[in-house]
Amino acid sequence: MRDSIVMAGRTEAVLAAVTGALTGTERERARSFVHDRDRDDFTAAHLLVRECAAACLGRPARELTLVQHCDEHGPGHGRPSIAEAPGLAVSLSHTRGYVCAVAGPGRVGVDAEHVPDRPLERTLVEFALSPAELARFGDGKTRVIRQWVRKEALVKRGELKLDDFPVTDVPDELDGEWRGRRLLEWTAGNVVAAAITDHPAELRRIGG
Repeated sequence: MRDSIVMAGRTEAVLAAVTGALTGTERERARSFVHDRDRDDFTAAHLLVRECAAACLGRPARELTLVQHCDEHGPGHGRPSIAEAPGLAVSLSHTRGYVCAVAGPGRVGVDAEHVPDRPLERTLVEFALSPAELARFGDGKTRVIRQWVRKEALVKRGELKLDDFPVTDVPDELDGEWRGRRLLEWTAGNVVAAAITDHPAELRRIGG
């Protein structure tokens, strides 16, 4: 198995580049979205995470089944995994018009969010940042969203819960490594994204 692989791109580029089919459970969830754009984001992210897993495993993506189960919400929710490779960790994220995914050994987590045009609500800033973070860089939109994305990636690794955000201080400059974890960050227009893995990760952008 290779080190971790991250893939990311605009939704339309991913849908044009990646082939495959969703499971029945995924198709049911996709149909639940009211807006076509949200359905496309969901579909692209779920296909892309298979591509990441396939690249790590050296197997065709069409042979892999993405499964999710949550004790509270049932099938189709909760932390994802690959049925044919339970030892491989995977994670995915989608925000309006942009999707990303990661696969690799150990624990992985990925998240992406837009930096909004409007000022951030103060309640969101105070929830996203610890007091130390707030003192370091205030309510600058890009930095707040960057910290939020990092913490969401930690949630997806199983290391944090949402309620931990206001009391968790993530250093501002991590230089790719933080307490044994590997951090990979990138931007795409006004989208800020981060993947946190146990092993070095390679970013592959879909559609340039």
